Amino acid sequence: MRVRAQFLLLLPLIVLQLAHAGTKPPSDLVLIGARVYTSPTAAPIDNAVIIIRDGKIAEIGPDGRVKAPKGVPFIDLGGKVITAGFWNSHVHFTEAVWSGAGKAPADKLESHMQEMLTRWGFTTVFDIGSNPYDTMALRTRVDAGEISGPKIYTTAGNILPENGIPVYVPKDLHEQLKQFEAATPADAARIATRQLEMGADGIKIFTGSIMGHGKITVMPANIARAAVQVAHADSKPVFAHPSNHAGTDSALEAGVDILAHTIPIEDGYTPDELATMKAQHTALIPTLTLWEVELEKDHAPAAEEQAFVQRGVNELKTYFDQGGTILFGTDVGYTQHYDTTEEYVLMAKSGMKWQDILAALTTTPASFFKAGNGELAKGADADLVVLSADPAADVRNLARVDYTIRAGKVIYKK
Repeated sequence: MRVRAQFLLLLPLIVLQLAHAGTKPPSDLVLIGARVYTSPTAAPIDNAVIIIRDGKIAEIGPDGRVKAPKGVPFIDLGGKVITAGFWNSHVHFTEAVWSGAGKAPADKLESHMQEMLTRWGFTTVFDIGSNPYDTMALRTRVDAGEISGPKIYTTAGNILPENGIPVYVPKDLHEQLKQFEAATPADAARIATRQLEMGADGIKIFTGSIMGHGKITVMPANIARAAVQVAHADSKPVFAHPSNHAGTDSALEAGVDILAHTIPIEDGYTPDELATMKAQHTALIPTLTLWEVELEKDHAPAAEEQAFVQRGVNELKTYFDQGGTILFGTDVGYTQHYDTTEEYVLMAKSGMKWQDILAALTTTPASFFKAGNGELAKGADADLVVLSADPAADVRNLARVDYTIRAGKVIYKK
């Protein structure tokens, strides 16, 4: 408590220095006074002290047991809540602002990065379908500290079924994307190999491409399987865009790791699909807000929109209730619905408690993608989110982000 009073006058200067783009983080930083959830299942630590050194958590515990070192920059977070940094396991860098990311002004990119991602607590994201050259360039600039942003994983593009470029892809990109269509297993293996050689952290396949007017082009399972085999041989995960039962069945037969969406175009998963998903430990990204966005875009009647979204909620519920793996993801970048509040509300409607949603944001993706355990502990990466209120009181508080901290550096401040 004496440390808090001693350095309170320094706080404005410290925060400005930390939040400045490209500023090298100090070797030490102390966070004091918050309630800390070290994991979704752990009891909270009240009036906690977190000591960060060289981007890692050096000490964490209640005030009194952990002593803040003298003369070290600190942030007083009394009344706030800290969790591990959030993952968004389904994003895209396809908006115009990301075009030419290797040479675009850093301040412009960082501003949009905050609006789209870090403002909502994301310290790690998985891009599953963007121009790989833009994503790779952006990742390089973020990793170099030139742009404040999350850790970026990427699939380095997509693999599409033959004549299966989705209806929503701009026409001027169709010719360029034809090279990513797989008509044979050899095509799929070749494209997957090329993407991994580019530095992809996973592979994304369209087992069900939406073509418009109710038509969905399905990738045969043997073609999808060829891409999966290449990825798995390199210990990389495979995402599938399923769209309907046929696309889901093809993805599951091929052995994909993640279904990138629910399929509310259909009325629920079949018992066989649920059993296979569970047996194969397939993860599901619900993207429930996406369905609201899409139906509003089509000017669907409110009742139709509500029924469609509810089918997605029900599909999440059936898989979650049987212990299925759930990853948080919003398809942001394809949509401009950056605010995550509604996604949390819809996930809660499925029966997920706030701790379950926090797990989908932290421990589950970290473990699933073999990037640690997603918990706050001594020696862990100092990736943290500071919330203005406790999600235990209201799940919407997960979207009330005051600070996003990656590797001990403040990358967003409200």
